[in-house]
Amino acid sequence: MDKTSSNLQQKNLNTAQLLVKCLEEEGVKYIFGIPGEENLEVMNAIYDSSIEFITTRHEQGAAFMADIYGRLTGKAGVCLATLGPGATNLVTGVADAHSDGAPLVAITGQVGTERMHITSHQFLDLCKMFEPITKRTKMIVRPDTVNEIVRIAFKYAESEKPGACHIDLPVNISKMPVGINEKPLVKKVPPKEFAEFETIEEAAAEIFKAKNPIILVGSSAVRAQASEALTKFATDLKIPVIATMMSKGIIPCDNQYFISTIGIPQKDYVNKVIENADLVIAIGYDIVEYAPVKWNTNGKIEIIHIDNRPAHINKLYQPKVEVVGDISDSLLKVARRTSRKEKPIYALKIRDKIEMEHESYRNDLAFPMKPQKILCDVRKVMGPDDIVVSDVGAHKMWIARHYNCYKPNTCIISNGFATMGIGVPGAIAAKLINPDKKVLAITGDGGFMMNSQEIETAIRIGTPFVTLIFNDSNYGLIKWKQLDQYGKSCYVNFANPDFVKLAEGMNAKGYRIEKAEDFIPTLEEAFRQTIPVIIDCPVDYNENIKLTERLREINKEIFD
Repeated sequence: MDKTSSNLQQKNLNTAQLLVKCLEEEGVKYIFGIPGEENLEVMNAIYDSSIEFITTRHEQGAAFMADIYGRLTGKAGVCLATLGPGATNLVTGVADAHSDGAPLVAITGQVGTERMHITSHQFLDLCKMFEPITKRTKMIVRPDTVNEIVRIAFKYAESEKPGACHIDLPVNISKMPVGINEKPLVKKVPPKEFAEFETIEEAAAEIFKAKNPIILVGSSAVRAQASEALTKFATDLKIPVIATMMSKGIIPCDNQYFISTIGIPQKDYVNKVIENADLVIAIGYDIVEYAPVKWNTNGKIEIIHIDNRPAHINKLYQPKVEVVGDISDSLLKVARRTSRKEKPIYALKIRDKIEMEHESYRNDLAFPMKPQKILCDVRKVMGPDDIVVSDVGAHKMWIARHYNCYKPNTCIISNGFATMGIGVPGAIAAKLINPDKKVLAITGDGGFMMNSQEIETAIRIGTPFVTLIFNDSNYGLIKWKQLDQYGKSCYVNFANPDFVKLAEGMNAKGYRIEKAEDFIPTLEEAFRQTIPVIIDCPVDYNENIKLTERLREINKEIFD
């Protein structure tokens, strides 16, 4: 193509078309969403692009798909909706991504600028609405700014700490032509930053002096791909590791220094390890995952902060040393300058107790199945690289406590915003990215019904994952808290549809577990299917209160 014809083609571009070209330049492969009248120009431009548009059944599902896409890839997932109710339906998923540190860019249609000064059909000030739940929100009011606004959105969405950004495009602006010299801005990856030598030395000295140090690792270490460096650091220095829910798998569960996951509301075995510590080495830790008030109640534990961002401002999180820079590099340099010879006997004894408790459910054939047994059996079927996407509810607490992981990003839990309904759409995104891995959405019956319509989306786009429903006909986590606090429950019961028939009615495959012995063969058969599968599994949530009672006993015990 010669320059003349190229310029002629460029002259024909409108704002929506340049917007889509900018998305292509950012490496966008998928956009999740629902078309609307005010984004018709954008839809038409997407049709002529290399980007695949995935039509969802609800905008919340689209936002959750973009959320999990961003969390698993590190690249901003993109969701799209029209103005008004379409945009408001995005809010929960956008807020989840923002709180959980998942890069996401939301694009909304909007009324024409000529209608914004008056009361207008479906008009909301979307920039104001998205402002509290995004890092940046911008309206495109001039065609010659679209390339800058798109670059700003992706830059901030993907920079540490990742989160959500929002672009609002009025319908009249979308149709306006852009100048012949307007083109996408080039995406540049910033260089790594490394910690100052003085902080490395200070951290090494504090670790050397400590009698009972522990590592508390969070999701930033996962995003920084610091699993290998962390595992070597902990193993060489013989320091026990406690992971947040969002960093499960950052150190293999079979590593002798991995203790457990922290984050359930009650104090557990891992809290005993922290109580015995005189130094917490917080690596990639985000206070939104598990607040300092829950593990440093009196503010007396000394803290070393190792992350690629400075520490949060919190009166119970006041690090003695901050090592700010590339996490893997920092861990390597600190380890070179310190040493530890003694094994953490106290923590390893607690690890043994945790393992014994997990093993005690291996041969439990009671029915309805106990959540511990279900997760024990799930682990037998899932490979080390396969992915579990947890919805939010009582089952999430059991997954955090009983589902062991060997690699990061193989158990996805929303624990920043902790949003029900994320499981099914999240699993669609996970399977889209990882077509050769088993993907299992584990959800309660309450969470499943919030976005069950996206099973049709999965069938249509060919993402055959399995959904496992913990069925108790209750909002189980709320019932658990009610029973714990008041000794009774109310307003949490409901009736469920026949989940097997629901699956079949949507052209998926459905199974119902009727005895514990059938669980593993059913799950294995489900993964052999080439269409989405729903497994209805009755669960015995009497175990919730039993766990509460057991945790009270644990916190009275003294481990010699």
